[in-house]
Amino acid sequence: MQKAKLALKANSEHKTVIQLSDRVSIGGPDLLIVGGPCSVENQMQMEIIANRLAAAPVQALRGGVYKPRTSPYDFQGLGVEGLQILASMRDRYGLPVITEVMAISQIEEIAAHADVLQVGSRNMQNFDLLKALGQVNKPVLLKRGLAATIEELVMAAEYILSHGNSQVILCERGIRSFDSYTRNVLDLGAVVALRQITHLPIVVDPSHATGKRELVADLARAAVACGADGIMVECHPEPEKSISDARQTISLEDMVSLVRSLEPIAAAVGRSIPVGAGIVPRLSCV
Repeated sequence: MQKAKLALKANSEHKTVIQLSDRVSIGGPDLLIVGGPCSVENQMQMEIIANRLAAAPVQALRGGVYKPRTSPYDFQGLGVEGLQILASMRDRYGLPVITEVMAISQIEEIAAHADVLQVGSRNMQNFDLLKALGQVNKPVLLKRGLAATIEELVMAAEYILSHGNSQVILCERGIRSFDSYTRNVLDLGAVVALRQITHLPIVVDPSHATGKRELVADLARAAVACGADGIMVECHPEPEKSISDARQTISLEDMVSLVRSLEPIAAAVGRSIPVGAGIVPRLSCV
């Protein structure tokens, strides 16, 4: 880990704050809450989600438009059409948007529409992609690999940092183990360790960690309690009908309840949930 010259803390107070938009940041006293579907399905779906989440309040919107699926026959995402939908949600609701980039060829188009480029767990050590993202002037959310060590995650971040992009957000999303009851094992110990090791902000994704919607809220609360700078949760107007990852997706009502339940926990660890990060116009399309 000594080779991580840029990712490691210079001192105990060293902390990087990253701006996602003019009104939304991560790494400071404000807790970042990100919500949205696994996949962008259509304009109407995203209108319903963004309208409800902006009032929750959620500070950023997630949605996949390029989907790395285990089977080549599963839904692969809407591509550019999905990016245009996400951009329209940002413009209408004032929520910065996060979406995954899978290949170098996608970077330019995604950067033109999204506020944060996400590197999925399968690409955490796609070093050519990381180098290319190091040359982009946009925040990059780097997810921990399926079986990656803490050191491997930090060194993956170092690739981006060493190529010029200082805006890296780490994401703990669970790692594989012998236990099949949950989709993965959420490593909250890694969150605490990363807070001590690195100055970079840390997000926890309890949705992919558990794979079961009934476990998501409790682990999200635990993530905030142990010092995560933000959480990212998958939610949908009709979770059972979600086109991908339906089993781990919570309803919009449960997402709102989760945000409210986080307020006293955030306060207990010196955090706050900002109000009014988004805009809530009248929803005239439903």
